[in-house]
Amino acid sequence: MSLPDRNNPYNFNDFLEWRKNVDWYRDDPFIQKVVKYFTGNEWEDVDRAAREISPKVSFRWRDMAESISYPEKRPYMMHYDGHHNRIDRIVRPRETEIMEQEVFSEKLFSSGTTPWTKLTKMFLIYQNSEACIACPVTCTEGLVAIVERYADTPELKGILQHCKEGRDGDFAIGAQYLSEIQGGSDVPSNVLEAVEEGGTWRLYGTKFFCSATHADYAVVTAKPAGSEKVALFVVPSWLPGNKEREIRNGYTIDRIKWKMGTSELTTAELTYNGAVAYPVGPLDRGLANVVGVVLTYSRLTVGLSCAAFMTRAVREAKKYSELRDAFGITIGDFPMVIVQLRELEKASKRTAAAAFKVYSEFLKLEGGLKGGLVNDEPEEVRKKRFNIRELIMLQKITTSWDSTDVIRAAMSIFGGHGVMEDFSSLPRLYRDSAVNELWEGPRNVLLAQIHRDMQRTSEWYKPSEFIEDILRGADPEVIRKFSEDITELVSHPSLFVPDEKTMEICKRWDNFCHDLFHAYQDIALAEVEGSFHAKG
Repeated sequence: MSLPDRNNPYNFNDFLEWRKNVDWYRDDPFIQKVVKYFTGNEWEDVDRAAREISPKVSFRWRDMAESISYPEKRPYMMHYDGHHNRIDRIVRPRETEIMEQEVFSEKLFSSGTTPWTKLTKMFLIYQNSEACIACPVTCTEGLVAIVERYADTPELKGILQHCKEGRDGDFAIGAQYLSEIQGGSDVPSNVLEAVEEGGTWRLYGTKFFCSATHADYAVVTAKPAGSEKVALFVVPSWLPGNKEREIRNGYTIDRIKWKMGTSELTTAELTYNGAVAYPVGPLDRGLANVVGVVLTYSRLTVGLSCAAFMTRAVREAKKYSELRDAFGITIGDFPMVIVQLRELEKASKRTAAAAFKVYSEFLKLEGGLKGGLVNDEPEEVRKKRFNIRELIMLQKITTSWDSTDVIRAAMSIFGGHGVMEDFSSLPRLYRDSAVNELWEGPRNVLLAQIHRDMQRTSEWYKPSEFIEDILRGADPEVIRKFSEDITELVSHPSLFVPDEKTMEICKRWDNFCHDLFHAYQDIALAEVEGSFHAKG
């Protein structure tokens, strides 16, 4: 029994000392196994790069991310300077600007950085949650991918060079502005107008969800005047020589939105009034290119960032359970806590393993990404391309859902401290994770898209064959059950008729897709663990 003591000696020093010194790559043998298994012959180079960046992420950038998360340091708008000039300056903490410069100086998108090195670095960076870094990194990756394909003018080539290799040590940041007030994911309903004036394209109208508003360039969807087709443009935030003078390129930042998470990152409403824009690709292929290329990278990153969020949350919850005493014992010895942590650790590990597995398949795509469903390739190539398209969407909806569940459960290990913003990073991870779930296509939109895709391709690629291909190596009984279920569910003609039968199918389809990707994740985890034991 405890006797009264006005000088209560209890403290959290052991936990804080561990947290202060843990290196997120060096001290994580599982992630090292994942990297080694999937990167193959590149492993030594990727491992070396990960060990070089990990101290920055784990210590310096971690501290900066924690510092800028306080409400009083959130960015704000300064619309006018002291002489009534419209400047629309986004005022951010100095720590944010320094961290951003250091992260982008890692040359993530340079021709000299391999895809696996980039991915592994991004996984470590994302363990700091958004921190005004995750979204800009993702958006820059998508911008580079689409411009690289269509860089056929001096302007686009210059933008590509600025983003990939830098300009006098300055690496440009990208954004993507697709959403309008009438519908975020409903890109075909866009009405932002693009007008060609004297050989120069200019944009007129509004965009409603514009994250990474501080970026140098943005991928923007708009409809050319008189056309119903969505086109894709790159819009500089400033024309040459105007950044220093704070003269925006024909647009205003009307307001910063108030979000529950990713608070260090501005999401704003914009009005274009003649902004100079550079077309990217055919004007009638903007929708296919933005969904098939730009959003593909964003959705891939959601899976990777969710894995990173979970990895950090579970790591800290597990260590806290080992050091926290209550009711006379260490809480990590309670059977209930043991069971919870085992489930959380499994969820985080299989999410990380599958994120790397999906990416490994993505890198094998012949000809790289292409917009929309492609029908002019050999059937086997089309099937592989289709598999990746669907896996990326399945991963996005499943991991973003799981991430909030896992982080919330990890917070519970801390008891009341779990919701204290200054006790750990978990509340911030949780809020950012909830926002992550809604970006790049919310759950219902992607569920409906996957169902439509399965129906559209069923004549040459049966849904049951899709199951067999993506679950190769799973228990035959598991494959049989998923194959039977998907055949029945996809045979339902439409998910858009509001009758009782359709609503029942919708509910089952939601659960089915979630369980299906969990089965894929379990295969990925078994591959990683199996390869380790086989080689060990």
